[in-house]
Amino acid sequence: MFGFRFIKTEPTQYVIQYRNGKTRQEGAGLAFWYFAPSSSIVMVPTASVNEPFIFPQITADFQDVTVQGQITFRVADPRRTAALLNFTLGPKGAYVSEDPQKLSQRLIDQVQVAMRAEVQALPLKDVLASGEALVARVSGMLQRHPTIEALGLELLGLSLLAVKPKPETAKALEAEAREALLRRSDEAIYARRNAAVEQERTIKENELATEIAVENKKRQVREAQMDAERSVQERRLQIQKEEMAGKTGLEEQNKALVALASANAREEADAKAYGLAAMMRSFTDADPKVLQALASVGMEPAQLMALAFRDLADNAAKIGQLNVTPDLLREIMQPLART
Repeated sequence: MFGFRFIKTEPTQYVIQYRNGKTRQEGAGLAFWYFAPSSSIVMVPTASVNEPFIFPQITADFQDVTVQGQITFRVADPRRTAALLNFTLGPKGAYVSEDPQKLSQRLIDQVQVAMRAEVQALPLKDVLASGEALVARVSGMLQRHPTIEALGLELLGLSLLAVKPKPETAKALEAEAREALLRRSDEAIYARRNAAVEQERTIKENELATEIAVENKKRQVREAQMDAERSVQERRLQIQKEEMAGKTGLEEQNKALVALASANAREEADAKAYGLAAMMRSFTDADPKVLQALASVGMEPAQLMALAFRDLADNAAKIGQLNVTPDLLREIMQPLART
């Protein structure tokens, strides 16, 4: 109405009213009327802004990587920002220039420059493994950068979401890492096998030591048994020697007794022979018929008849005829049958 307009800003918007080239009022979250034909309204947002970024870089060993992340910032000095960039609002409430949209890009350009300096100083493996270190160094560089200070910006945070090499390089690294992991796995397997072999060797040694101890005990027992048996055998030998000595004495006594018995028998035989000889000498001059008659004393009838037949046989030449009746023979045979 008649060129007067009303503006109301948020607490996160810093507004400056210029009139005839002079600052009339400024502040965050103001609401006021102004005369549009002679006033210029500059509104600088002071809320925090998250801007993602992604750009390629080259490492010290000439490997391409893609750095992806985001930066959080805010306008800390709106007057300084408004002095360098055009944040003037048009009649329809829109910015009259593209400077507000370029503010984030300027900051991202500075991030890219600082990140390039850090990435180009490191090989690929170090870049992939030093994300936190890169963030700390780049953040320090940006906070001290004169362009950031001149724009009145405050860096609230910087984070790296990913640092990716090319697919071929990633596959090569994965293969190398996989081989390293497999090698460590093999080493772990070998170490486990060696530990198992060592444990088995220890067990075998313990078993052998146990067997040796058992064999030593058995040997000691056998030696004790052999000593006992040896003692028993020595005792038996001693007893046998004593028995043999006793038997030797008995044999000697038996021999002495036998010799004495033989001497006695010999003396007795000599005595009998002497008696017989003396008897035979006494019969030397006797008549044989007398001796025969003496010998027939006490004989059985059959024996006497046998002697008679012998005499008949001796005088057979003198006997002309001899008749022997059955009755005589029966009488002779009956005593023989009874005997």
